[in-house]
Amino acid sequence: MSQRASDLLTLTREGLYCPLGRFHVDPTRPVERALITHGHADHARAGHGTVLATPETLRIMAVRYGEDFCTTRQEARLAERMRIGDVTVFFAPAGHVLGSAQIAIERDGKRIVASGDYKRAPDPTCLPFEVVPCDVFITEATFGLPVFRHPDTRGEVRKLIDSVTLFPERAHIVGAYALGKAQRVMALLREEGWDRPIHLHGAMEKLTELYKREGVPLGETPKVAAADRKTLHGAIVLCPPSSIQDVWSRKFPDPVTAFASGWMRVRARARQKGVELPLVISDHSDWPDLCRTILDTGAEEVWVTHGQEDALVHWCGTRGIRAKPLHLLGYGDDGEAEPDPGHDPRMEEASA
Repeated sequence: MSQRASDLLTLTREGLYCPLGRFHVDPTRPVERALITHGHADHARAGHGTVLATPETLRIMAVRYGEDFCTTRQEARLAERMRIGDVTVFFAPAGHVLGSAQIAIERDGKRIVASGDYKRAPDPTCLPFEVVPCDVFITEATFGLPVFRHPDTRGEVRKLIDSVTLFPERAHIVGAYALGKAQRVMALLREEGWDRPIHLHGAMEKLTELYKREGVPLGETPKVAAADRKTLHGAIVLCPPSSIQDVWSRKFPDPVTAFASGWMRVRARARQKGVELPLVISDHSDWPDLCRTILDTGAEEVWVTHGQEDALVHWCGTRGIRAKPLHLLGYGDDGEAEPDPGHDPRMEEASA
């Protein structure tokens, strides 16, 4: 009797569950054993018994939640096969943020890959996405509409540098999510030749220092002191998205507000957030890369977890690939959301 996909993964109120291995993948509630794809708050939560994740993800969770974020930690080395109950699992790079991974689950020749969040675009701060052939591929669909076609990130970073050159008397305040996006923007700025300090909101400091300890070259990244804000003419300052329109940002000299996000492709979103300089920089795959990845895996069946599920399910149908939406609850509807500064990620629910 051939192994069924539902024997390997099924949907429970906590999220995806493997009954043969007795573990959950990115559960939204505390469970006995959790396998975690990456450190964003809607995928990695505190309070589990045992957490299996890449070493980088475990360190990220410790920074965000404290050293006691779970009872027991277990490191998953990339490509190393591990027996858990009656299944075999291994982790492969997802290209989303530092330490992000896809999780492959196998038994009797059947393989499901839970990809978490992923991107195919180059990123100097993490390992690139690795295609894992499988029978069932579980994909996000954050930007799962044909309108979403992300531009080259180097061009977007050049827009920021060119704006600073054009307005040297103004500070440039860039909203970027604290985990992954902020560090990627820093690394891209360095690649484009920005050798001056990149100033940080305090909410960025700990995770940025972690990236540096992991060997990611980000250069000089001083924390902004309140007394220094009015002196930062021509500076680039990174902060959480919620801070770009906050009182905190108004103390800078004639600030230019920018926001690094895939959602900046939608002009209405930029206007809604009062963004003067939208930067289309996403840590998620755009429509062409979502479609390409599904084909690259060779999967006969696709499960779509969150985002624009219906469009991607329909596209799969036009290619003769069985597909279904999972309608998972508890994940960020934009896939890039991060807690506000000072907010405890352990309290995050659907808005995370």
